[in-house]
Amino acid sequence: MRGALALERKISLIEAILSRENLLTALKRVESNKGSHGVDKMSVQNLRHQIYDYWHIIQDELRKGTYNPNLVRRVEIPKSDGGKRLLGIPTVMDRFIQQAIA
Repeated sequence: MRGALALERKISLIEAILSRENLLTALKRVESNKGSHGVDKMSVQNLRHQIYDYWHIIQDELRKGTYNPNLVRRVEIPKSDGGKRLLGIPTVMDRFIQQAIA
């Protein structure tokens, strides 16, 4: 019985993440934050188009647990003491999915 309950919770969680309302909120957050492109060089302005073209594939991968995030672009940010700090920039699509999960 516990296995069935755990599976039901998992299905409920993924459906909450993939709900239209949650996805629209995530999209608005990523668009308002703007930010730089990831390794795929796709800008935030292209996110809606990308979602429209590929969402059925990404949604299926998320449901099956087979989605793999893209590599993270690394940039060095200068620090006031002369050193550098590494910053990882995920792709815009991965930021969208992260926001939906959050």
